[in-house]
Amino acid sequence: MPSVPHDLAAFLVEAKRHTYAGLDDDATVATPLLTGSKQLGHSAPPYTYRDIYFGMGFFVGQETVARDDRIIWSMSYSGGARADIMDRDVFLAIYKFLRQALLGVRAEEPFRGPRLFEQAGMVYRNEVEGSLDRFHGVETIARDDGAPLYGLRYSGGLLR
Repeated sequence: MPSVPHDLAAFLVEAKRHTYAGLDDDATVATPLLTGSKQLGHSAPPYTYRDIYFGMGFFVGQETVARDDRIIWSMSYSGGARADIMDRDVFLAIYKFLRQALLGVRAEEPFRGPRLFEQAGMVYRNEVEGSLDRFHGVETIARDDGAPLYGLRYSGGLLR
């Protein structure tokens, strides 16, 4: 099993709070590496974080962390709002709520948001197994009455 750098979790928390969770698409770089993608990035040497994704209602993406220009960690994800949600205000409210939940990322599980977050009539749940070296999880958002609104699956770990 590869050794997890002692400061990787803290860097991931910082990077996530300084990209999508904290800044939404304002953190997007002007010229992404892949045409048609959104790309967000954060750097605090020796680490560089990059999040590249495609789509919005349903999206797929990958986060990577490089240490001294060598990719050492990655997480892939896919998901989005329910396909039958057509109301733009509902759609935007879901993603605003998601960003609030993601701001609760913690160094103990620096993958997505906290295990549970409730606000504005919505409930975010994050079920994850594993640790920073190898993990997988599912996050969901539902109305507080239990009606599902959003779901995402993710997995990743240290590269070797």
